[in-house]
Amino acid sequence: MTGSTGTAGKRAKPSVWKAFTQPAAWTMCFFGFSSGLPFLLVAGTLAYWLKSEHIVLRDITMIASAGMTYVFKFLWAPLLDHWRLPLFSRMGRRRGWLLLAQAGVVAGLLAMALLTPARLDAFVVATLAVAFFGATQDIAVDAYRIEIAPMDQQGALVATYALGYRIGLMVAGAFALIMADHLPWPLVYVVMAVLMAIPVVANLLAREPQVLRESPPGWRDAMRNGVVAPFTDFFARYGVWLALLTLLFILLFKLPEQATIGGIMSPFYRDMGFSLTAIGTITKIYGVWIGIAGVFVGGAAVARFGINPTLFVAIIACGCSNLLYLLLMGHHGSLTMLTVVISVENFTLGFLGPPTVAFLSSLVNRQHTATQYSLLSSMVNLPGKVMGFFAGGIVMATSYGFYFVLTVLAVLPAALLLLWLVPRLQAHLPADEAAQANGA
Repeated sequence: MTGSTGTAGKRAKPSVWKAFTQPAAWTMCFFGFSSGLPFLLVAGTLAYWLKSEHIVLRDITMIASAGMTYVFKFLWAPLLDHWRLPLFSRMGRRRGWLLLAQAGVVAGLLAMALLTPARLDAFVVATLAVAFFGATQDIAVDAYRIEIAPMDQQGALVATYALGYRIGLMVAGAFALIMADHLPWPLVYVVMAVLMAIPVVANLLAREPQVLRESPPGWRDAMRNGVVAPFTDFFARYGVWLALLTLLFILLFKLPEQATIGGIMSPFYRDMGFSLTAIGTITKIYGVWIGIAGVFVGGAAVARFGINPTLFVAIIACGCSNLLYLLLMGHHGSLTMLTVVISVENFTLGFLGPPTVAFLSSLVNRQHTATQYSLLSSMVNLPGKVMGFFAGGIVMATSYGFYFVLTVLAVLPAALLLLWLVPRLQAHLPADEAAQANGA
């Protein structure tokens, strides 16, 4: 009798099949494509275009650091939480903002194609516009993901989003580079703008999350709830010192990854003697699928071993993989060595994704989901983006090898900080969530 009662009282395990076959999962795949496509077009892919126009390395890395706009997306995230767009309100708050952002990306890409680097100042403005609307997409998509499905189905949404995102990266990376070997760069960017029609249609057909929000009685209350509370709440919940050390960890642990995403890698591959077709095929097609494999392995590891153990292993593996780039410096033009390096680098980078999303989500107060998640995810990318901005100058003053070693230095303090933070952060979580985080 006791056994049967205990069994009946247990909560049924979530259905993996149901999670992955829900309509929202595949909507997130299209939204992931929408987010991934513009990212490289203002970073790595853009750097190849600038290099073909004989722009100096220092300027290439600075211009191709337009992606730093993503780091500051938390500044306008409260607008997406609390302001309905007049012309898009019939689509709902999330889908309306997403449609505006998608239209902005399309317009910006077409402007880049029209202006070209020959009109550099205006071209940079268009590039920044693409980055701004791309970052706005990310805010809207993250909020949509959190609100469209319960927490036990979020893992499936993250996985399908990552699949779409990496397909977008492959199109904007590999396919764009291969096309650039045969077509003018402006035409390549026009093709990328046309491909944005796919996620636009998905957005028009998607379902708006049903979330009831109370309207503050006055503008002062609206400002307090939308702008002040999301930032003060984090310190109120964790205390000043624990909150500050958590933010320090967030600033450090993805620095090795982000420092090699910007414009420095494109000139590096070219200087190592690789053709655009080889780079596109190995790093942007083969590498993307290896990265997708890493994402699903990382998600499985989070489910089996918990968030924190998986994150600890991923930080060390992903950070140290940057040292493999040193091997390419002694094997100029070796496709075998490039394949080995990209295999390890992309797999570990993908593996880091799920525990990162899970860790940041565990820190968020559901009353301020979009704004707090935007803030934390922006902080994750900030130091690496800043380092990438100065990467060209660092390499010109030293060497590529010195830069890659420099990017790895954050691994040790980040890993030690995580070990110190875990038990202290767990004390602020409900018992079941704390057990899940540690894989118990």
